[in-house]
Amino acid sequence: MKALWKGEIIADSEHTVVVEGNHYFPADSVDKKHLEPSPTTSVCPWKGTAHYYSVVVGGEENRDAAWYYPDPKEAAAQIENHIAFWRGVDVREGDEPGEQRTPQDQ
Repeated sequence: MKALWKGEIIADSEHTVVVEGNHYFPADSVDKKHLEPSPTTSVCPWKGTAHYYSVVVGGEENRDAAWYYPDPKEAAAQIENHIAFWRGVDVREGDEPGEQRTPQDQ
């Protein structure tokens, strides 16, 4: 799986974890130079508190386009140290057309 935005590969991994239709990439498969920490958080009753990154490519920012659970609840332990994407970031398998993740998809 790959995550791309503005033609740049943000993440690339053969081993993502799919939860609620979202591919969570292992943190070490994500190019951190494209991530800026965000103060945004949200709460999921069964996963815990999500924290966000903005994705930055070529000086353009996609605010809160990546999220992760630094301390997921036990039911979501498989996504610890993983990052997911939305808000226009293309998530695709190999050379397949990407999925445009929108706010209602999270």
